[in-house]
Amino acid sequence: MTAARLDRLPITKAHKIALVTLSFVFLFEFGDLNTFAYVAPALVKHLRFSVQDVAIVTSAAFLGMAVGAIFGGRVSDLIGRKRALLYSTLVFSVFSLINAAGFNVPTFVAFRFLTGVGLSAMVVAATTYISEVMPGAKRGRMQSAVMAVGLAGIPFMSFSARGIVPLGSETWRLVFVLGSAALLAVPALLVLPESPRWLVHKDRLQAAEDVIARLEGLAGPLAPLRETAAASTAVQPSLGYRNLFHGRTGRTTLFLAVVWIFQTLGFYGFVAWVPTLLAQHGFSVAESLGFSALTTIGAVPGALLAWPMTDRLGRKGPLVVVSLATAASGLAYGLTFNPVAIVVFGFCVNLLIQTFATLLYAYSPELFPTGLRNAGHGLVYGTGRLANIFGPMIVAAIFAGLGYQAVFVYIAACWLVVAVAIAVFGPRTGRQPLETVSEETAAASPVKAPDTAARTESSPA
Repeated sequence: MTAARLDRLPITKAHKIALVTLSFVFLFEFGDLNTFAYVAPALVKHLRFSVQDVAIVTSAAFLGMAVGAIFGGRVSDLIGRKRALLYSTLVFSVFSLINAAGFNVPTFVAFRFLTGVGLSAMVVAATTYISEVMPGAKRGRMQSAVMAVGLAGIPFMSFSARGIVPLGSETWRLVFVLGSAALLAVPALLVLPESPRWLVHKDRLQAAEDVIARLEGLAGPLAPLRETAAASTAVQPSLGYRNLFHGRTGRTTLFLAVVWIFQTLGFYGFVAWVPTLLAQHGFSVAESLGFSALTTIGAVPGALLAWPMTDRLGRKGPLVVVSLATAASGLAYGLTFNPVAIVVFGFCVNLLIQTFATLLYAYSPELFPTGLRNAGHGLVYGTGRLANIFGPMIVAAIFAGLGYQAVFVYIAACWLVVAVAIAVFGPRTGRQPLETVSEETAAASPVKAPDTAARTESSPA
């Protein structure tokens, strides 16, 4: 009855502390994720980096993200969500600070790779933690709240870079120092409760009971559990990693991998390259950073836009609509050189891609069973990052061969692929227990899976 007891809870003080802590970590995670994009024009100017050098360093960061997501996701299933959150936050924060000492392409390749490992491991662990700990009817909105606060890190870092980078030839180093401030969240991470679902999966029933009892004590009087709810939310059995590649779970993995690959190519094709492309197209470094800073203001309302729809309308329909709107806005951005239009369409793209990201962060982990939730989510998330190792090179090649506008045609095409994939293959989810969602995903698959005997584990009453 673990799932049923968790899902009947209101948002307690412990939930709020977890939300505030994760929001703070995400604030600097998102800020650090974009630091190199804002620093890159200064590196081109002061360290003589070429567009190809920027592409190589960006690719190294995405290789690190792929490694962090794929292996960090599996590690989290082994050691727990809480410890994975703690260790990954330490890794990305420490190496973000070390980035400030970079002085040439090889050093930035190494430092951004290691920073990327921590960044993606943290995101995967955090989004899975929210899915498993928050009440089922509210997990989408809680993800939206955390993302909205965290995404404030993008305009914060963008405006900080806009003010700091032009001050001198070495001031860009301070931008990386800002990205390490997530270290301040470490004491709060130490006191977060572990996911009861993970504890039950590991047969640590008393520890799970202690966490749930604490949450129930903070909640006050609760309605009695319905027998049907208790019966339908038994925690799922242990599954080997190879199950991610076979049968119904394998089809879920393949579908989500396609979505994450093209979403990542479209997302970072825009976010990571706009400052450099504007500078290369004739705008000054200060102008390009100024335009980029203004457009990033759309990030926070973008996450909040997901709030009213994610638990009410589910994830599938909104994901399709938002990805189509992103493609249209990105194409319009690339076809104009008017400063006002650049800011307006750039704002729209930043708003929509963050609405999409917020919905996808809720959607992706809930499609996998508990024993493989972080591993599966990490694998598909990491596959997107792995594919984007080639993303910067693709952008650089398109820009060199076909020009500025062709880059945005490519970005729009990526978002169209995402929309079609979700529309055709995406299952519907919403206000349901995680265990129910992952079982119904199999039934929603276009190809019928072989029947297998269902098993359940014991769980605290």
